[in-house]
Amino acid sequence: MNTSGRHIVVGVFSGQPSDVLEQAARFAHQFSADLVCGYVDSTRYVAEERPDGTIFSLPIDPDLVDLREEVVDPRLEAEIARNLDGRDVKWMVRALAGDPAEALAHLADQLDALLIIVGTRKAGIRRSLHEFFDGSVGARLAHRQHRPVVVIPLNPVATDSELPWNDASSE
Repeated sequence: MNTSGRHIVVGVFSGQPSDVLEQAARFAHQFSADLVCGYVDSTRYVAEERPDGTIFSLPIDPDLVDLREEVVDPRLEAEIARNLDGRDVKWMVRALAGDPAEALAHLADQLDALLIIVGTRKAGIRRSLHEFFDGSVGARLAHRQHRPVVVIPLNPVATDSELPWNDASSE
């Protein structure tokens, strides 16, 4: 970690467009902060959290009893390394569990992060309906905690185009 103790949290997932990490690295460099990449397994919940940040989780399905330490998939970590190695920013990956917005906000609170960065997802009817009913991670973060949230747009819709949830042909 850097000596300033400054951190920026960025939500990551496998297959995420590189734009999110590239922009997050730019922010981290501009703020002289470390970049903490948080991967959230939303199919599990936190059963125990150790002082060093290690998370032990259980599956949401009550029929399964599988207490395990959360770890980041090595392929995702390699994907992150390909995007961040060689940049003038220190970074690390943290494995989290539970609701993505809550897990990222909790991590940011633990680190007293300057801000949280998330990317949008590819537009589509299913995705838009999910976000309409459940709320996007970025919107939920912006309304439920005190630090700034930066949403990196991916595949933005032109101002003269229909938004995905209004356009039946976007699926």
